[in-house]
Amino acid sequence: MSEPVFLRHSRGLTVGEIAALIGAAAAPVAFEARRLTGIAALDRASPADLSFLESRNFAAAASGSRAGACLTTAALASHLPAEIAPLIVAAPYRAFVEVARAMFPHALRPSSLSPAGSAAGAYIDKTARLEPDVTIEPGAVIGPRAEIGGGSLIGANAVIGGDVRIGRDCTIGAGTIVANSLIGDRVIVHPGCKIGQDGFGYVMGGKGHVKVPQLGRVIIQDDVEIGAGTTIDRGALRDTVIGEGTKIDNLVQVGHNVTIGRHCIVVAQTGIAGSSTLEDFVVLGARVGVNTQVTIGEGAQIAGVSVVHGDVPPGARWGGTPAKPVKQWFREIMLLEQMARRKSDSAAAKDE
Repeated sequence: MSEPVFLRHSRGLTVGEIAALIGAAAAPVAFEARRLTGIAALDRASPADLSFLESRNFAAAASGSRAGACLTTAALASHLPAEIAPLIVAAPYRAFVEVARAMFPHALRPSSLSPAGSAAGAYIDKTARLEPDVTIEPGAVIGPRAEIGGGSLIGANAVIGGDVRIGRDCTIGAGTIVANSLIGDRVIVHPGCKIGQDGFGYVMGGKGHVKVPQLGRVIIQDDVEIGAGTTIDRGALRDTVIGEGTKIDNLVQVGHNVTIGRHCIVVAQTGIAGSSTLEDFVVLGARVGVNTQVTIGEGAQIAGVSVVHGDVPPGARWGGTPAKPVKQWFREIMLLEQMARRKSDSAAAKDE
């Protein structure tokens, strides 16, 4: 049995076409007609693959590579064997991604396992409104008065609640549940997400905990991508909002009333407590915890496995538990290491 190829390449691109696409310095004429049908790392590339070299740390891999062409800078081009077509650009990895997107456009969005249209076994309420070219896979449920824009895909066993609105060219992954939500255009929600469920709100008391009604919505703006297994709670007294272009990784928890700004990055296993705000272009590393009612300023970055207890200024770089400016955090770590080393040395001297 042959090994399957899940993301097949198209007809490929010539070196000359790639140079024109990314605005690279023209490759030697002898290489212009060479056709490349794949992309790969330097150490795994074949003569039919495009690769890239952006750091001297990979110069050894470049010197032994079999790639057909390589995106690199003028300063690093000398590390390439003569058989590799050099494509000189200012930012090799960014150019590499641009070419990959052109060669493998089908890899940018999950594809359907079903023909276009509504599959047998899907339930669509008679009051729901679907624009042309919507695909509904088997087992999906579309609730009353839901609206789904053209070109969108609703995966197998997904549930779209009543009155939910989903824009055009969206993908809602298999097993995802969307309720009490308004979703913009070109949004990708990977399998197993839960969006618009109850926020976690209770009034605690000696006789038990009283549930607080969660009356808000989830608003997801255009071009957002949400990783598998992520949960986004609807607001209690205001909406939970995910801003345009934001990318959320797998297994992230977003609490009720949270506002995430435009073009933020939230990495896996992060938890954002209710009523917190991430301003535009914030980056949260993996497994970050954000306390309730915290504001993280525009462009701030939080290192992975940090816990944010208070507000973070715009543009700041914080890390640690509790999170603090990175330079301060590193100084404290170094001080603790020095103290531990001195204690260890002192104990060893006494033993002698």
